[in-house]
Amino acid sequence: MRDTRESRLLLVLLIAIAFALITVDIRAGEASPVDGARRAAAAVFGPVEMGVATAVDPVANAIGAVRDSDRRHNRVSALERENTALKTRLGSDERTRSRIHELDEMLKRAGAGQYGIKGAEVIGIGAAQGFSWTVTIDAGSKDGIERDMTVLNGDGLVGRVATVGPDTSTVVLANDPGFTVGTRLEKTGELGFATGQGDRALSVQMLNGRAKINPGDRLVTFGSRANKPFVPGVPIGEVVKVDPSHGDLTRTVWVRPFVGFSRLDIVGVVVMPPREDPRDAVLPPKPEPPKPTPTVTVTVTPSPSANVSGKPADE
Repeated sequence: MRDTRESRLLLVLLIAIAFALITVDIRAGEASPVDGARRAAAAVFGPVEMGVATAVDPVANAIGAVRDSDRRHNRVSALERENTALKTRLGSDERTRSRIHELDEMLKRAGAGQYGIKGAEVIGIGAAQGFSWTVTIDAGSKDGIERDMTVLNGDGLVGRVATVGPDTSTVVLANDPGFTVGTRLEKTGELGFATGQGDRALSVQMLNGRAKINPGDRLVTFGSRANKPFVPGVPIGEVVKVDPSHGDLTRTVWVRPFVGFSRLDIVGVVVMPPREDPRDAVLPPKPEPPKPTPTVTVTVTPSPSANVSGKPADE
């Protein structure tokens, strides 16, 4: 259409009519004269609108799904983090319970022997100062630790302090090949000297070659002069093998240490010796052997009047 005076007048007229129809439609409400035209337009253009909506809605749904998926992914990630944190906390709690148990057992041993101890934690392992089996603890001269002090834990003898620094100390373990400690046999009091054998049982030379020793017998430290390097009464281990004496003046027995040297954690350094020898008081009570379960034997004796042939009695 060309831009002429007639076209401009026609445009103005159409606009005026449109405003008039809008005004009438708004004022008339449901009785609007253009309601029929609106329904007809809806009937014509409704399917087109639904088709467009059908084409557009999956895109919107996909966007919403992606958004929801992102939220779900974030939630899953958060749950995974919470789960990991929970596992870590549970593991930490289990380790804490284990360490509390170790500390409790060590305090029981110290109390039974009347040892004054300084608690410490093993912070390093490995050869040091020319020794083969050593650990480093987080206590030193600032904590009152001195060279040649006895070291124990809840199971028994750990070793002796070899070197001391301001904040740490090196402990030679009882299974070190260069380690020797005086021993005393439970109950009988037979004396000997135990020597470390690395990851094998301790070798103990009993001074009395005719001493009666059996597997299962237990040994404690005999003690040293002035209680250095060893205080008396600390549990060492249990006899697992006794070599024949062959009439020798001494006798060798093999002792499994009570202490697990590969899993040391909490230890105690004896900074105050007992007033008197505790003897066997530090050893825990021996477990009682299991009681045999009584058996009942039932014997069935056939009756003399029983019919062996299986035939009726009146035949």
